[in-house]
Amino acid sequence: MTNLSGRSAIVTGGFSGMGFAIATALARAGANVAVGSYIAPAGAAKSDAAYYPRAGEIERVRSALSAHGTRVHAAHLDVRDGEITNLFAAEAEAVIGPADILVNAAGTTAEQPVCGHSDALWDKIVDTNLTGAFRATRAVLPGMIGRGWGRIVNIGSTAATVGWKDNPAYCASKAGLLGLTRCVALEGAAHGVTCVMISPTWVETELMRRNVAQVVEREGKGRSAEEVMDEFRKGNPQGRMMQPEEIAALAVFLCSDIAKGITMENIQITGGALW
Repeated sequence: MTNLSGRSAIVTGGFSGMGFAIATALARAGANVAVGSYIAPAGAAKSDAAYYPRAGEIERVRSALSAHGTRVHAAHLDVRDGEITNLFAAEAEAVIGPADILVNAAGTTAEQPVCGHSDALWDKIVDTNLTGAFRATRAVLPGMIGRGWGRIVNIGSTAATVGWKDNPAYCASKAGLLGLTRCVALEGAAHGVTCVMISPTWVETELMRRNVAQVVEREGKGRSAEEVMDEFRKGNPQGRMMQPEEIAALAVFLCSDIAKGITMENIQITGGALW
């Protein structure tokens, strides 16, 4: 039911975490896949919790995805830059064909309260999580509408509907992404294009580990990062942390033909947790 043979997918933020898990699941389902992530220059300063791969990881990602037998494109992608985003979409089409599927998984956050939150850090988080998804969508949506078929999956968060202290830019960006999801769904509905947001609670990724490290650094209290992560696990009704493969499985289903009636939704994967 989730055979995606002949389909082509773009995954932003696809070198690690949920993005890589989704790209892998799409390739395993038969889709040609183009993945992009921001390749940080050596020595670049970091103010957020994102994982920034190095250039050497391009081949690792390409090789891992190619093992599933479909066409693969892997390259630098900065969703904060419209020209680079459009160029990536064009290069991806040349390798894997016109995009039938877009997964907006590029994202970042940082532990910072409203008081003292710099404009630069706010702009970086919102521009990546929200405006970046808009840019990538704008690059492929016209083609999807023209061909009469498309699937757009935005990776949101429970932060879209529940606040979390010291994360105002992240919460605002994910709430905005839900609004964008609904508008894209309405624009594409008459043309066979769906748009859905998947909103997980804490997912065990490198971004999450780096975010927790920032929590420990800010709050201290003698706890280690692993102890904080264990608190999060115990705070979930299922007593565990969500895994990237769980998000990927849902994303693949939403990209299939049988999910054509599911659009404009915010689907949460939480194990029963409110956050």
